[in-house]
Amino acid sequence: MPVELQIIHASDFIRLDPGSHLNFEESKKVLQDLAHACHKRGIDRALIDLRSLPVLPRPRFTPTQLAALVSTFREAGFSRAQRLAILYQHDIYGGVRSFAFISRMRGLSVQAFTEFEAAFQWLSEVPENTAELAPGEIPVPIIRQQTPKRPVGRMDKSSCASGARPGTLTRSIIKRNAGQRAQ
Repeated sequence: MPVELQIIHASDFIRLDPGSHLNFEESKKVLQDLAHACHKRGIDRALIDLRSLPVLPRPRFTPTQLAALVSTFREAGFSRAQRLAILYQHDIYGGVRSFAFISRMRGLSVQAFTEFEAAFQWLSEVPENTAELAPGEIPVPIIRQQTPKRPVGRMDKSSCASGARPGTLTRSIIKRNAGQRAQ
């Protein structure tokens, strides 16, 4: 099955100011434009390649900024139907995995990978719930409820003291209760 995939390199969206410091607002805007372009073109698979980023002495993005980047994808129209893989080499501060976690908490299909092949495999998989849908069909979720457990009959103290086997006790209690109801 052919897969149309948009690969976004870190250099495509990370913007630095003249002092080589992260310009978060500009980076966010560029990433939003890229995400919007993917959505507009109907590309529902994207891979952000962060392998070329050097390890810095402190995290590049704060948790608040990571959450803002997740919102960028949602505002651009990404939903659970689209998949976003993040390919990284080093994640010393946990920012990549945090971004993926925050994204999943907000309803997006995002996974972080250290190997291109694994990322591509995940991106090329067809989600189970959309594999069988014909054009125009709407999926109906199936909610399974647990069946209630059958109540266990109570044993009185005299039955326990008799030393009878558990199966015998249950049958004798059922017979005794049935006899009381018949009267």
